[in-house]
Amino acid sequence: MLVKTYASAVYGIEALTVTIEADVSPGLNFHLVGLPDSAVRESLQRIATAVQSVGMRIPGKRIVINMAPADIRKEGSAYDLPLALAILAASEQMDSSLLEGTLCMGELALDGTLRPVRGALSMALHAQEQGFERCVFPLDSAKEAAVVDGLQVYGVTHLAQVLDLMHGHPGTSPLAPEDTSHFSASLGKEQTYPDFAQVRGQAQARRALEVAAAGGHNVLMTGPPGAGKTFMARCLPGILPPLTRAEAIETTRIWSVAGIPRKEQGLMRLRPFRAPHHTASIVSLTGGGAHARPGEISLAHNGVLYLDELPEFSTAALEVLRQPLEDGTIRISRAGYKVDYPARFMLVASMNPCPCGFYGHPTRDCVCAPYQIRRYENKVSGPLRDRIDIHLMVKAVDVEDLIGRVGGQAGVQSGSCSQSGSRSRSGSRSQSCPGHLPECSEAIRRRVEQARLIQQERFRDMQNLHTNAQIPVELLPVYCPLDAPCRSFLKQVLERLHLSARAHHRILRLARTIADLEGSEHVQMQHLAEAVQYLCNA
Repeated sequence: MLVKTYASAVYGIEALTVTIEADVSPGLNFHLVGLPDSAVRESLQRIATAVQSVGMRIPGKRIVINMAPADIRKEGSAYDLPLALAILAASEQMDSSLLEGTLCMGELALDGTLRPVRGALSMALHAQEQGFERCVFPLDSAKEAAVVDGLQVYGVTHLAQVLDLMHGHPGTSPLAPEDTSHFSASLGKEQTYPDFAQVRGQAQARRALEVAAAGGHNVLMTGPPGAGKTFMARCLPGILPPLTRAEAIETTRIWSVAGIPRKEQGLMRLRPFRAPHHTASIVSLTGGGAHARPGEISLAHNGVLYLDELPEFSTAALEVLRQPLEDGTIRISRAGYKVDYPARFMLVASMNPCPCGFYGHPTRDCVCAPYQIRRYENKVSGPLRDRIDIHLMVKAVDVEDLIGRVGGQAGVQSGSCSQSGSRSRSGSRSQSCPGHLPECSEAIRRRVEQARLIQQERFRDMQNLHTNAQIPVELLPVYCPLDAPCRSFLKQVLERLHLSARAHHRILRLARTIADLEGSEHVQMQHLAEAVQYLCNA
């Protein structure tokens, strides 16, 4: 008897349908065709024992199973469940009509327990597009898939539960879709990032990071050891606006395909923060490998990629960042596959001014020779620097700030910052937290969210355009028009500093973001001046 069940395979973050055809006929042996890998071929041993745990058996006959399309390689142990159901239906131990309109995936343990699978959300989205009525996944995987509208998603823990579901026995119902309408309401409770209130001094750096967060701009911080570069970078995700539902789905798909365990079930709510070590290989950054997996730059999608000690990364690893910084995607081409992964992230990098770290330090002497400093700086190429909008010189923390730190509070929790506080001429707000601490992340995030709302309204009719940092060159005159005095000022800056055309475009994008933070409809002279300041350090 020939029967069909339906499974799914994931390539990149997209899924496709795998049709499993099973036939049981007189004879012996088990034949599995359709380009399965070794993990799939080994499935019969697991399935035979798991089926016995529910009082059924694999028939001692000739079993032929085809996994179509046959030209796509099937990888992993997640096909155990659809293979088991196909064999049971083909051997007439269950009604094959119960499998119609159902896509199922899951790895079987020997006792019939179901283990989680990678890419459940991508599979559920594909099932919805293909018109399937329901999906059956292991419970932990089903929680992320339940957000898909118009699809019944069942979370099961054992093969017996699957059989009860197929026969319509009471006790198993679809998972309720997760409420994703109020992501920002619970953000404060889930907040795990350090708070900017714990940063002493560094007013210019705090302002620059606020601008970067508001417009999605890349940042390079240069300064001596102990200046707070790493800590401020780790604070940055805490001032970014919460993930929208579309961003949460896209980000969760990537993490699900990568198979990285997460504390929270369902959709991700916090923006990711990835900080790979400088010894990371190219494959770990970009993704790929023998079996395609997303790399660090894709895991940072819609979040922050932090590269500490930037010149210590290999030249090849740094240069591979150029394409995703421009396009927001990374294409992995190998002999056996070609996949595209989303990679739209904020790059935040930090480095010392020289190998010893104390070049230009007010109290410490630099021991590096001039050629050593030049060689160290040249490890970060010009084309990569040219893709970074904000170049920030971070000075050593002033002693008075450190003394104030000891004499005051150690920090504040998010939400304890007063909403009052006047804006200074430099654009930053005056201290407004208890104990005269610097402004906390929640207050900064409110301004960033307001600026992002302005951009959301500005780009509402534009596809794949979300922040000012993504404005294409041809649309800069539309979104960043300048009056005659501003054009004259910018012309003088470009001529005197010998800036490139790309630097010109970065100035306009930065100025647009600064104007949004100030609530200004038009870019003004002071916005251009601040934008130029961030590029002068390059």
